[in-house]
Amino acid sequence: MMQTVFLILVFSAAFAAGQVLWGLFRVAGERRAVNHRLKVADRITALGERVLELRKQRGQGALDKLAWAWLTNLIIRSGVVVDLRRAAIIIALAAVGVAAGVAMLSHNLLLAAAAGVAAATAGPLVFLKVKAGRRAAALGRQLPDALEIVVRSLEAGHPVPTAMSLVGREMPDPIGSEFGMASDEIAYGSTLEQAISRMAERCQQGDIDLFAATVRLQERAGGNLTGLLKMNAATVRERIKMRLKIKAASSEGRVSALILTAAPILVMVFLQVASPHYYGDVIHVKGIKIGLAVVGTWLLVGNLVMRRMIDMRI
Repeated sequence: MMQTVFLILVFSAAFAAGQVLWGLFRVAGERRAVNHRLKVADRITALGERVLELRKQRGQGALDKLAWAWLTNLIIRSGVVVDLRRAAIIIALAAVGVAAGVAMLSHNLLLAAAAGVAAATAGPLVFLKVKAGRRAAALGRQLPDALEIVVRSLEAGHPVPTAMSLVGREMPDPIGSEFGMASDEIAYGSTLEQAISRMAERCQQGDIDLFAATVRLQERAGGNLTGLLKMNAATVRERIKMRLKIKAASSEGRVSALILTAAPILVMVFLQVASPHYYGDVIHVKGIKIGLAVVGTWLLVGNLVMRRMIDMRI
């Protein structure tokens, strides 16, 4: 009995320590996240140099050597700080590591070389796609709060650049740095419409595009900017609610797709580990190759069909 109580106390202490460490790391991460532009501003006090440095870090001008415009746009949308030399070193090390691991497991140099090339090409693209998706989702979540801060600042009598800079000081990344860059550009001589248009080009996110269209409409046709931004914030919140409802409605289909996709792959991996000769002795047979190709094709077709069924956009 005493031993059981002692184990429960040890588990509770370890769990509490883990929670404390997680909270400390999370708070430290949030403090680091508020925000990248402010860290650059601490180093570079001159406004013109700060604007140029932030643009360079976001890839504007630094990625002109890349031949593919879609890759440049993907890097800018991901929000990754651009350092081509460092990125090349990381990609090369990752490719070598993957190739070495595959070579040790399979003892096949050709397969190892193919795995290294795949890691060097597909790995960075997947990383950038994930970063861009997460950043776009974060921008959509943060935009209504940022617009409300701007509205309240305008209602208090502050000019638009001051309201924009307030968001840049008080909100975390990614929205804080984007509004901060826009406020710096306004202070550097750009108009509000130009600064917001450049922000929309960097973000390439639907809600930011709606915000840019609202500002463009107000600049050209006139009207109450505060009222328009209030309506904009309400519209973005309703869009977020609709996205969450769609996500909840399609959750069953997404889980089914995940299970149906993972099951055959996990079975093949398990058989390869538990009984390497299960497929190895017959893999050269033409019928087995055709059967595996058919199964893989149908698995791909099934994934595409399920993706079309659950991919609802607004």
